[in-house]
Amino acid sequence: MRKATPMKRETTGVRQQQIIAAARVLIFKFGSEHLTVKRIAAEVGISEAAIYRHFKSKKSILAFLLSHTEDVLLSDISPERAGSEPVTLDTIEKIIRNHFSAIDLRKGISFQVIAEIISLGDKKLNRQAAATIDKYIERLKELLSEGVRQGSVREDIDIEAAAALLFGLIQGLVNIWSLSNGSFKLIDKYSSLWKIYREAVARR
Repeated sequence: MRKATPMKRETTGVRQQQIIAAARVLIFKFGSEHLTVKRIAAEVGISEAAIYRHFKSKKSILAFLLSHTEDVLLSDISPERAGSEPVTLDTIEKIIRNHFSAIDLRKGISFQVIAEIISLGDKKLNRQAAATIDKYIERLKELLSEGVRQGSVREDIDIEAAAALLFGLIQGLVNIWSLSNGSFKLIDKYSSLWKIYREAVARR
């Protein structure tokens, strides 16, 4: 950890982003149970008092970080990622493929943040994490529902179950990849799993 050194006064928005970026780094290195305001302050290079000017507690930092993580994940799989293309299974495959590329660049930290926050056992944070996962699955449902409307996804499919299965595929693969310290290429494994998933949901 770096020793706290004087820094110029930043706007609240900039400082908050610095603080949650530091929290994200520390969670990745040490786990959420070892995350402290003191460590965050040292990572940013400011005093603990400066942290408390922007956040009431470590819990409020984690809540803000979770909100930011939610925004990142939902943006990755937004139907808008298809641009002007109709949302077919090919489009969904491309969106999820790009999502994995982004996850790789972020070293899987988004899902790790959620898992680490859940591990703390705080009921309020857990409800927030559960809401994030629900929104993520809902976004996958939107993609699949549009696939039905475009005629590439089976009309008789249980969209909720199909979205939950796709979420499990994504999260499970990221977890295995993270635990193996990135010993394989996410995109390669995803391509193999997607072929199986596609067979199950594609309109004949």
